[in-house]
Amino acid sequence: MPEEGDRASRAGDGGSAADGGRGRGRWQGHRGGPGFRPPWWPEDEPFPPRGGWGPRPRFFRRLVVGAALFLLFVVLLSGLFGALIAIAWHASSSAAGNQHHWGAGFAVALLALAALVTGIVVLTRVIRRTARPVEDVMQAADRVAGGDYDVRLREQGFGDMRRLAQSFNEMTERLGANERRRRELAADLAHELRTPLSVIQGNAEGMLDGLYPMDAAHLEPVLEETKVMARLLEDLQTLSTAEAGALRLHREPVEAATLVDDAIATFRTRADAKDVRLNRTVADGLPMLDVDPVRVGEVLANLLSNALRHTPSGGTVTVSAEAAPDGGVAFAVADTGPGIAAEDLPHVFDRFVKGEGSRGAGLGLAIARSLVRAHDGELTAESDPGQGTAMRFSLPIPPS
Repeated sequence: MPEEGDRASRAGDGGSAADGGRGRGRWQGHRGGPGFRPPWWPEDEPFPPRGGWGPRPRFFRRLVVGAALFLLFVVLLSGLFGALIAIAWHASSSAAGNQHHWGAGFAVALLALAALVTGIVVLTRVIRRTARPVEDVMQAADRVAGGDYDVRLREQGFGDMRRLAQSFNEMTERLGANERRRRELAADLAHELRTPLSVIQGNAEGMLDGLYPMDAAHLEPVLEETKVMARLLEDLQTLSTAEAGALRLHREPVEAATLVDDAIATFRTRADAKDVRLNRTVADGLPMLDVDPVRVGEVLANLLSNALRHTPSGGTVTVSAEAAPDGGVAFAVADTGPGIAAEDLPHVFDRFVKGEGSRGAGLGLAIARSLVRAHDGELTAESDPGQGTAMRFSLPIPPS
């Protein structure tokens, strides 16, 4: 049956069924015979092209067009030099009265041939300088698609190709950093969840095995750890939503003094119990803010909680609000605690970074910074060991 034979022949040219009908660049059979496949033919293109040699695939079209243009260029260049040779030959023959006719013509022909060869060499080098960086980008992109974010391109070729290599390297660097943060987040989250889960599991198994009575004393730790897990998951959701720029803010006009007074009122009892003075400093004439008062209150509450935790008895925590240099309002929470070590200061806003005595998950400052950034502000930390710590952030005023 000729139709089945034709299908079998095409299957042999395209590769076995195990590799999806795609050849692997192997030389099978004699040149041009069944199973023949050039090693330079792309692996994602069947050989011969689908439908025989009728409909041309993309690579084949590019190959034919490129070869035709190159041959056309060579023909036109040869014709141009041939015309120049003829003109020079005629001029030299007329000027010399046909004397030294062959010597002058040979010299001109040799010069034209040298120019033609030089042009072809230059064209070939230009093509190679353009094609090689493109090939490197394609290979590097395949490695990135496979999960290798450490690949970097060498900046070579013309200006546009160098800029492409720079952009590609910046992209892979960001992808690698994001992948590392994702892995660190997964590891930190597993670590934070391990403790409450262990408490819940231990108490539940003890009560089921009859080791512990099922009373309030043993059920309360289970309930408390479930609350810890719920707070952790809620904090992670808030942080991820804010960092993704998808946090919904319920803005309303509010005075800076109101935000400061509400935060101080919340922590006044805790400060008095620890014998820490809680001061308030608010400048007069501050502009009205257009912010989400609940979210800004969370920021101030987090900063005040950290300040009170690290301030010893008899110390002072000051909450202030003043005009910012850019026209907004600058807030600050400063304490007289032991301060932050210089090597730890750049990492205070990282996820799951906790100070001494902290019972949280280490997400508070990361969330506070994300909430400030959601309001187009920025949260910074200043500290000198033994001199206390100051957390500052500014909020812009709405355009008039």
